Amino acid sequence: MSGVRCSELIKKAKFISVLTGAGISTGAGIPDFRGPNGLYVTKRYDPEKVFDINYFHQDPKPFFEFARDFIKLEDSIKPTRAHYFLSELEKSGKDVAIVTQNIDSLHQMAGSKNVIEIHGSFWESHCQDCGDLFHFEVMKQKIYAEDIPHCGCGGVIKPDIVFFGENVKHLDEAFRVAREADLFFVIGTSCVVYPAAMVPTMMRGDIVVVNMTEVDLHLPNVVLSVKEEIDGFFEDVRKLL
Repeated sequence: MSGVRCSELIKKAKFISVLTGAGISTGAGIPDFRGPNGLYVTKRYDPEKVFDINYFHQDPKPFFEFARDFIKLEDSIKPTRAHYFLSELEKSGKDVAIVTQNIDSLHQMAGSKNVIEIHGSFWESHCQDCGDLFHFEVMKQKIYAEDIPHCGCGGVIKPDIVFFGENVKHLDEAFRVAREADLFFVIGTSCVVYPAAMVPTMMRGDIVVVNMTEVDLHLPNVVLSVKEEIDGFFEDVRKLL
């Protein structure tokens, strides 16, 4: 019945906003960092070293060890059915804005156009000294070829992902699309990371939550909360539409 209710809400909506987290990408083979096989549990990488901006400035090597593995993983993965579902909504004529906490760019790979990456991504990198821009394909080769990628000026190059100690990106835009939507999805995130968790609180219309685990979101306008496997649920909804 939750699929039927969800499809009815989508049919009525004109502008749909979405907040996605790691849970939408686990089906693509990217472990949720906070999940049972994730970075923060297995400790294969120490998040205090990998993603802390002050540590990066002292010693960027742990981050680039992670980055090499992450980029190899990116080369072998494809968007999930849920990513494609959101892209198909946009192609069907709905206005869709996706606010994502993920750095994997799978929404764009699935064909979504209006994606707001509040934690950044690997698509662009900049020299920390002179500010020169390096696009993904160039940076990927440098990450494979150099322990620590350097610019011609000698500065360390950092991908445009948000580290602990840095401000998130495009937060005002994320708040705006939440305020203006008439339907809001929370997909694959437990809403425990701030300020991303504040985005749904801007919403005054109906909110649908889809996540396998508990979500820390206690708002009166949550009209549907679905604890099911994400790809399977949206495949059911797609058929109903």
